Amino acid sequence: MKHTVTLIPGDGIGPEVSAAVREILAASGAEIQWDEIPARAEFERRGLDFINAGVLDSIRKNRVALKGPMATAIAGGPPSINVALRKNLELFANVRPVKNLAGVKSVFQGVDIVLIRENTEDLYAGLEHTVVPGVVESLKIITEKASTRVARFAFEFARKYGRKKIHAIHKANIMKLSDGLFLTSIRKVAPEYPEIEYKELIIDNACMQIVMNPHQFDMLLLTNLYGDIMSDLAAGLVGGLGVVPSGNIGEGMALFEAVHGTAPDIAGKGIANPTALLMSSIMMLRYLQEDALAERIENALQRIYREGKTLTSDVGGNATTKEFTEAVIRAVEKPAPVGN
Repeated sequence: MKHTVTLIPGDGIGPEVSAAVREILAASGAEIQWDEIPARAEFERRGLDFINAGVLDSIRKNRVALKGPMATAIAGGPPSINVALRKNLELFANVRPVKNLAGVKSVFQGVDIVLIRENTEDLYAGLEHTVVPGVVESLKIITEKASTRVARFAFEFARKYGRKKIHAIHKANIMKLSDGLFLTSIRKVAPEYPEIEYKELIIDNACMQIVMNPHQFDMLLLTNLYGDIMSDLAAGLVGGLGVVPSGNIGEGMALFEAVHGTAPDIAGKGIANPTALLMSSIMMLRYLQEDALAERIENALQRIYREGKTLTSDVGGNATTKEFTEAVIRAVEKPAPVGN
């Protein structure tokens, strides 16, 4: 089946890893026409003009997008394009699978957790203003509508993929109204899924528990800020953000992305690792119901990591981006015999 997909190459190493992923997908036989467009406006102005308006139009038209990493200025500069894309396109659920990749050194083995993060509100939405000089107020917005929507998404995801347990992560012992509303919204949804065990855990305890014993967790359901923090924490247990994918899902629309940094220090040197974006593209193929292609590429990627002969420097090898990409392509074109 042919698909048209918006491609946002991103900043820093983004164009390099995006090009590598395009090559691998082409070699797999995926029939994708890419609508490549930058997300950042050529000239930054007030309002939403820091985003290239064409990228929103493209994603709304194509209904699916793949995005490389994008930089966000710290303590100044324009707002985050990553946040703006999620909010403007109502991509309300962030899906972050965290699973060990064979051959990647990590603190734990056998980790297999999916984090579902509400994507449109909470402190992470960046609603803040200066009250008076020296005093800033940030607004933590939690709504029943958004909390219920992401809860239902999480339980449906668990049912579809055979997950058995969901932990809702919160700080409702202190933020009794906001995080309390998040929990009460989930509690109304949970009984509709009796086959899925539902539990709750305070965020600080959850952070301690996951680094002590991640195997106790199956799925985590979190508000926006907690989800941002814990998804990176969980990625650190299996080798880092360079080896985990991410997808942002809305109603009939999705954006898949690499969530690691733009690595400007190695941009243009030809040594960037495209694994995270490739894994995100595998999620994208499954979203497009191209399961056979997704499995073929995933098996090829896992084979390259198991063999360990053609890995980039960030995961202990010395291969270039080109060498790694070519190795994955060879594995895609010549799958290993069954049983190997």
